[in-house]
Amino acid sequence: MMQIMSMMKFLISYGIEFSSFVYMTSLMIPFIISIIVPFVTFIAVIFIYNKMITENEVTVMAASGLSPWQIAKPAIKLSVWLTVLHLILNIWFVPLTQSMFYSTQWNLRYGLAHLKLQEAAFTKLSDGLVVYVDNVSGQDLNQLMLSDMREENNQLLIFAKRGKLVSTVHGLSIVTNNGSLQMLGKNGFTTGTFDNLDMDLNLVENDKDASFRVRRIPTWRLLQTVFSQDDKHQHQLTLVEICTRFINPFMDIILALVCTLILLKSSLLRRRASFAPAMAVLSMAAIMAFYMSMSNMVITLTDVGTVAIVVFCLLFALIGLLLKK
Repeated sequence: MMQIMSMMKFLISYGIEFSSFVYMTSLMIPFIISIIVPFVTFIAVIFIYNKMITENEVTVMAASGLSPWQIAKPAIKLSVWLTVLHLILNIWFVPLTQSMFYSTQWNLRYGLAHLKLQEAAFTKLSDGLVVYVDNVSGQDLNQLMLSDMREENNQLLIFAKRGKLVSTVHGLSIVTNNGSLQMLGKNGFTTGTFDNLDMDLNLVENDKDASFRVRRIPTWRLLQTVFSQDDKHQHQLTLVEICTRFINPFMDIILALVCTLILLKSSLLRRRASFAPAMAVLSMAAIMAFYMSMSNMVITLTDVGTVAIVVFCLLFALIGLLLKK
């Protein structure tokens, strides 16, 4: 819901069409699914097995000779399949859709799709930047005026007979022909004429952290850059993302094992523990909090290996406890 609300804010701020909003929201779905899969797995397991315990089905199965491991097999199989799908989602689908999402967002914010100039009207592109166009034909402009007052010591006024909108990797530019300019700067007032002038609109937010979106980097490139990353902050983000893509899916199995272990072991006691579901929920919260704290604090590849070892040790320990009679 928070992601959708942020999309709604984006829709209102930039006047995006509803179809673009739906498209961008659909691109966020794989990422959202990758976050909630462990919790959904846990909820499904605790709901089904708690219902079976309440209706004494687990007691009957145990009395017929089935071990807790055999009773837990359906939940474990489900979690294994979800883990495999989760890995595929993290390694391939999420980077692909996130790359498409941020590319679309950039184009809607700073590309040609965002800039909709109205004929015979003043269009405010940003604070201090205003464009007037007499006639618009696609990306071709006729009889235009551009006023750039964003910098106090570098104020610019351009008049041109023709112009053309051009989208570059740095944002939008207007290439103007046959015009004149007036500039007020530190050296005083300057006027002149030109045949061709490329005016960079500089609408892109110059934010280094915002431009580095680790989720959209393909997995093979992510593994390559982890050894050649110079920026410490970006290096840590890369290591955290590696943990998320390769280790986080195994939390599906761990949460399913925790749930079945607590519910099944408590249901086979002489006095059934009514607080078993609450214990399972608290255990799930504690394990996820511990895992997320560890994965978010990784600084080196050794830390990533430590997180992986801890996760797999916990996995095998839970399997051993479930197999123990």
